[in-house]
This record gives sequence, structure tokens and C-alpha cells, in this order.
Amino acid sequence: MKNYFLFALFVLPLFLKAQSGNVQGTIVDENGLAVPFATVLVTSLNKGGISDVDGKYLLLDLPAGKHNLQIQYLGYSNIEVEIEIIANTTITSNISMLQKNMELDEVQVYGLSGQSKALNTQKNKQNITNIISTDQIGKFPDANVGDAIKRVPGITMQVDQGEARNVIVRGLAPELNSVTLNGSRIPSAEGDNRNVQMDLIPSDMIQTIEVNKAVTPDMDGDALGGSVNLITRSSPQSFRLSATVGSGLSFINDKPIYNGSFLLGDRSKNKKFGWMVAASYNNVDFGSDNVEAEWVNEVESPITGEDITVAPIVEESDIRTYLVQRIRRSFSANMDYAFDTNNSIFIKTMYNWRDDRENRFRLRYRSIEPVFEDGSHNIIGYQGEIRRQTKGGIPGGRIQNTRLEDQRMQNYSLGGNHLFGTLKVDWMASYALASEERPNERYAEYEIGDAIGITADLSNPRYPSFRPTNQADAALSNFEFREFTEENQFTEEKDINAFLNFQLPADIFGAGDGFIKFGGRYRTKNKVRDNNFFESEPLSDQFATLADVDTSDLTNADFLAGSQYVAGDYVSPEFLGDLNFSDTAIFETSAVEDEFLAGNFDVDEEVIAGYLMANQQLSDKFSILAGIRVENTEINSLGNEVIFNDEGDFDGVNQIRDESSYTNILPGLHLKYNITDRTILRFAWTNTIVRPNYVDLVPFRNIINEDEEIVAGNANLDPTRSMNFDVMAEHYFESVGILSGGLFHKEIQDFIYTSLSEDTATGFDVFQPLNGDTATIFGAEIAFQRQLDFLPGFAKNFNVYLNYTFLNSSTDGIRNGDEIREDVDLPGTAPNMFNSSLAYTDKRFNLRLSLNFSDAYIDELGGNAFEDRFYDKQTFLDLNASYTISKNLRVYADLNNITNQPLRYYQGDVRRTQQVEFYEKRLTFGLKYDLSGK
Repeated sequence: MKNYFLFALFVLPLFLKAQSGNVQGTIVDENGLAVPFATVLVTSLNKGGISDVDGKYLLLDLPAGKHNLQIQYLGYSNIEVEIEIIANTTITSNISMLQKNMELDEVQVYGLSGQSKALNTQKNKQNITNIISTDQIGKFPDANVGDAIKRVPGITMQVDQGEARNVIVRGLAPELNSVTLNGSRIPSAEGDNRNVQMDLIPSDMIQTIEVNKAVTPDMDGDALGGSVNLITRSSPQSFRLSATVGSGLSFINDKPIYNGSFLLGDRSKNKKFGWMVAASYNNVDFGSDNVEAEWVNEVESPITGEDITVAPIVEESDIRTYLVQRIRRSFSANMDYAFDTNNSIFIKTMYNWRDDRENRFRLRYRSIEPVFEDGSHNIIGYQGEIRRQTKGGIPGGRIQNTRLEDQRMQNYSLGGNHLFGTLKVDWMASYALASEERPNERYAEYEIGDAIGITADLSNPRYPSFRPTNQADAALSNFEFREFTEENQFTEEKDINAFLNFQLPADIFGAGDGFIKFGGRYRTKNKVRDNNFFESEPLSDQFATLADVDTSDLTNADFLAGSQYVAGDYVSPEFLGDLNFSDTAIFETSAVEDEFLAGNFDVDEEVIAGYLMANQQLSDKFSILAGIRVENTEINSLGNEVIFNDEGDFDGVNQIRDESSYTNILPGLHLKYNITDRTILRFAWTNTIVRPNYVDLVPFRNIINEDEEIVAGNANLDPTRSMNFDVMAEHYFESVGILSGGLFHKEIQDFIYTSLSEDTATGFDVFQPLNGDTATIFGAEIAFQRQLDFLPGFAKNFNVYLNYTFLNSSTDGIRNGDEIREDVDLPGTAPNMFNSSLAYTDKRFNLRLSLNFSDAYIDELGGNAFEDRFYDKQTFLDLNASYTISKNLRVYADLNNITNQPLRYYQGDVRRTQQVEFYEKRLTFGLKYDLSGK
């Protein structure tokens, strides 16, 4: 970094041209809010620029004298402002724009601001990008960032407890995409991947969401599918106060919802200092009804003792009831200070904290085996074991007899923007920390360990169900104690990040504006997982059977998967929480090393990157951005090898340290051709990577004797590489809308998958991550968004939002033992994705019906096609309405998941449910106040 500053000081005199100057300023709307990505032109000189996300613009190297600035923005009237450039000086010209009210037979079109901001940003970006503005987020019933992102073309989300959590961009799994906050990677709070928990971040804390589908050389290169950049709110240009207060109802349990937020900000009288503070609170008490099954098509023959193929049957089935409470708190404080027109600094901070309390009650039919007719292979019944398990925690405090998952993500950034003549310099240093802690997580499990008769209903494999053939066999007194356990889980990821960029005006081809940009980034990460696990064995018979302890009946006639699923009785969470496992007179408590040691790790990762790129006008219509990025990665990992003796008992542990490094050269090319002011063609050729998940890199080895499995890491994994091609056409309507369509193709090398093989020493199944050979993805996407101003009468107030994405993927070189699978779909690639909304908007009333559909796709490859796990298709339908009481006050109501869409996985065949989980609808309503009238 020191060399960059020395270089800047050395070249500084070269850019102090005697007869030229600069102009900078901020563009705001009639309410004083920033107008991002507006086009700023000096038409007489064929020079111009684009305002940034905060509405700030800067034009360099303008001849001294008077000039006219023209400001262009979809949905706004063009503005011309006269300025006078002073040699060797940067002047300031702040501009206020008035929104265009289009008269349509005495019907006015309102509320275009959010679409205007998003579409102008998308239109003026050099790369292929989709934008969601804060105003658009407010028009959809999306409580968190994940639910807002799923409305972007080519985006689908994996859900957790009914909320969008992990983002899939253009069909690529969550770990193949990057998520940044103000351009810096967000650390992950989860222990086994790099995924960012999008449901951790409230949508009302974000100003703009950028989905970069073709990254440029000045962006991090680890984004195969794309890069999602969350831009936090900045200091306003004038006093700003807004607040929301609301409530609601979770239909699954008729429990209330509480939410609220506020934003307060202002700027000093001399406009040098700006500040903004914001907070958000959301409290939801809900749950889910869940059914799971594991299918097999091979069983042991009663005649030969060898495996035979049978029609698929279930060998294990669960009925699960979840009771969940989620409390989100988010805080943000941002400041900026302008020393003069050429130098400013800013501070941006965000703190997100979520408590997730959960009780889970699980009834498991396990080791289900067919009963054969004597001397034949005809199945005449089933038998198996039954287990009942309660998940909870200790009483009091924030845990409250539940499993508490405490997730936090915090980010603190200091940055600056400087101008030395015509040399632009920007920099930022940030510290980010993400953590997940699950303290005193307890389980109580009772079992019928001897096989009893089980009646199975497999007539509808979407909802397989089981019950004891003789109910007396499943009396509480027949459920014997199996285990009491307690564990503590802790994962933490620290991220220190710094970058420095230089930008110079350049006109290499003499055809118009351009610039050369270069810089570097340094990032160091540390990720630690430190878990433990204890088992407490009672020293007497006081807990001998389920009839001897306090129980709770979770049977629900309205169980969403069907009344045939009878939950029954479980150890009550209060009873489980009150047990004192440290009382040596009642329990013998010991650590169970094989449950946690292999999963603990400590990984350091250091990335040093540099880039050079040029953005040049080749003509008044044609521009090119070309460059190269180089990233060097150093990884140092520490894991555990867990050793077992011949009886399978724990016999010690060895720490293993391993190192790896690699360098990636990532060239890129972006072409943009403006057929007209509102019709654009784009082409992109990019090269990207994705680094392996930390848990895959750790040199660990864990033998799971009960399941006859070995799970191992692989410190020799290579990063996955991808060469990407994109073609896109866009037409922007004057009435604020877009029609776009494009094709994309990705050629992927060294993708990572979990291989299944057999351990020669034990005969156990070995699961280990390996690099596959090649994969390809071809896709097409189309989007349409427009006010229907061509319709007669009140129909002119309708607007539509539609987008569709098609994907086709194929992978080769997946090895499972001696078998090599070819032409398999790449996991995470949904063939079809569709978003739509129909809205009616007039001066006071807004009503919107929104639909989000994603097709089924392979989620996890099994040992063969029968064992592959698929994420089933899902269709979400949401409704939201608002009414403007006054310029500053409006009421709103949102109804989510009208279709009661479940999360569903299936095994091999769409008819065979592996997991189905229902969440029911959710209603929220409240008041929004904004002093600016937005």
C-alpha cells in the first residue's frame, strides 16, 4: 500500500493542467434525496459522467470557461445548468431535479421514483447488472434482504423456516456467489460454508442492492454466478426522519408479529458534515410442520442373505414439529465529512444481531425393514424401532428452555475520496466479524429399541406415513431412556479488508471520454469453529422410561402435512432445561469426542489482489471496458484427525496443519453499444473463481461408527474456475420501464462435489470433497417492466413486472467409487425461474400482487441417481397494499406466502418426498412516516 501512495505523490504534478479544472456536486430530487446514476453531460465537449449511488458526480479536465451541464434521468425532465470552470480548481454545482408528472387523460402517474433510480443505475452501468432500490424494496412485502433479492431475474433463494436465506445467482449454488457490503466481502456466520445469511439483514437497512452478473476487474473475482453488493444508507443532503411501526400475525400458531424501524439524519449548515443513524427491530413467533423420509431400493433377501432390488421403500421417517421465535435487531451509523471540494472521508457501520430460539420435537421411525412372506420375496408388512427426541436448552436468560442460535454480523468501514488534479483516489479499510453461538443446546431421547410391527402407508409417496401396528406397543412406558446430551457450538469469522484505487481520465482513441483505473486489495480472514458435546448418563432408574418424566403432547389435528401424522408425547422442554447435568449424584457426564473434535478447525486465508483496467469511448455510441485482475491466495488450515481403536472407541486426536496457495489471472472484457439513448446492447467476457469452503479444506478425518461412515476433508482442493460469456439487449421506456433479454454461457473447471467411495480398511463409506472435471451452463433471461400508460381510463395506473430465466447445465467427471457419472445437472441450477407482479398505483392507493417461482433442481449428488437429492419447485404468492393518508404518513398491509408453499426435497423421483416443511401464511400491517414524503 505504501508504494501506491508514493506513486500518487510522484505523478501528482503531471495532472495539474494549467488551463483546465473540474466540477463536482450532488444531484437530488424535489425531496432532497439523492438521485443515483444520473447521466451528466457537457454536450459541447462530448464529455460526461455518471453520478454515484449517493448522487455525487465529478467531471475532470474541463477547459476553463463557461459550459452547459445537461442532466438526464428516466422519469425526470432533462435539466441544463450553466457552470463556469476555473483553471486548477474544482468547483461545486449541486443540482435539484423535478420528477416528471405525466398527464394521462387527467390521470397522473405517481410513485415512479424507486423504478427510476433502479433502472437509471442499471442503464448507466458498464457491466451487466440488476438493481433494486430502497423504494422498490418498500413496495414488496420483504422483511429481509433475501426476500427482496429473489425478485431479480435469474435469482432464486434457498429458504430456512420460510424465510429466504441463501442466494442462488443464475443457477449457481450459494457458495459459488459472493455477497459484499459496500464492496467488501461479508463474513459468514455458518461453520461449514462461505454462505452469507441474507435473512440476517433487514431490508430497510439497505439503500440499494446491486446484483452484478458480469464482474469487472476492480471487483473481487470470486463470483461464478455473480456478486451481490448491498449498499447501506448514506447521510442525507438535508434533514431526514422516517419511522415504521407495525404488527401482524403468524397463521401457523396465531402468534403476534412486532416490527419497527427509524432513520434519522441531517447535514451541517455548511454541508461539510453529514450523519445518519438507523435501527430496525423485528420479532416473529412462528414455527413449521415437517415430515422427512429416507428411501432405499435394496434390502437383504430372507432367502439368500444377499441384497435384492425392491420397489422403493422408506427405511427411516420423521415427524417434526418446530416452535420458533426470531428476533432481529439491526443498527447503523454513518458519517461523512468534506474537508474541501477535493477531499472527503466517510465512516459506515452496521451491526446485525439475531436471536433464533427453537424447540424441535422429533418422532422417528428408524431401521424400518420389510417383513417377507415365508420362503418368498413378497413383502407383507414392516417392523422397526421408534425414537422420540426433544431439542431445548437451559432455563432463564435469553435461552428460555430453547435452542438459542445467536447470530451476529458487524461491519465497520473507514474510507476516503480524494482528487489530485485529475487523479482520483479512493480507499477504504474495513473490519467485519460474523459469529454464531449455540450455548447449552440440549437433547433428550427415548426409544423403543426392539423392532415392533409398523403399519406403513406408501400409497402416496409424497406423504409416506407410519404408525405402530399395535398402539399398545408404543405406550410411553415402552420408550426407554436413550440419552441426555448437551453441546455448545461456536463459529466466528473475522475479515480485515483494505483497498486503494486510482483513476485517471484518458482518451486513448480520441473518440470521447474514458479513464484508466488501477489498484489493489488486501484481505485477511480467520475462521474458527470450536464445538463440544457431552453425554449425561443417569445413575438411577428415575428417568428409565418416557412415562417417568414430564411430557408435552404435540399432537395437532391441523398438522399442515396431514392429520395422518400424529406427533404424540415428548420430554417437555421445561423438564429438560431443569436437569442439572453437573450433579454427580444424579448423572455421570462425559465428553463425546467423536461428535465434535473432527468438526473443529482454525483456518487463515490471505488474499492479495491487483488490477488494471480501461474504460474508453470508441465512438459516441460504443464503449469498451477491458482489464485484468490477479489474485493470490494463501491458506493455512488446522484440523483434527480423530483416532479410534479396534472396538470403535475414541483413542486420541492429532492436530494436522496444512498449507496451500494459488494464483489466478482473471482477464475481462465488457462492450456496450447505445443504439439509441434508450436501447443498449452489451457483451461481456469474464473469468471468475470460487474458493473452496473452509470445512472442505481442513485436513480432518472423522469415523462415524454408528453409521459406518467416514467424513474427511481435502486440503489439496483447487478453486473452481469459470469462463463466462454474456450477451444482453435492453430497451428503456420513457414512461419508466424496461424490456431486456440476454444469453449467457459458463465453462466451469474443477467444480467441487462430495465423492462417495469405500474405505478399504473398514469397508465404511467415505465422503470427501473432490474436484470434478468440467461443467457447462447455458442460460437465457428476459425481463419486462412498465407502467401500462397506453391503456384507457383508470387502467393506465396499472404496471407490470415480469422476468423469466432458463438454465441448462451439465457436469462430467463425478466419481463415486469405480463409477464415473457423466452429463449430470450441476447442483443448484434451477431450469426455470419466473417473477411477476401486477400493481395498481394512484395518488394515494397502492396494491401489488407478486409471484415468485423457481423450478426443481439437484441440491446434492448421491452415490447414484436414486440417491440424488432434489430441491423441489416452489411458488410464492404475496400481496401488499398501502394507502397514503398524507404526504408524510401511510398505512400498509402485507400478506406473505398465500399459497402456503412448503420447502420440499425429494429423492431421485419427484414423487418420493425426502423432506416437506410447511410454514403457513404471515400477515403484517402498520404505519410508515417519512418527513421527506417518500
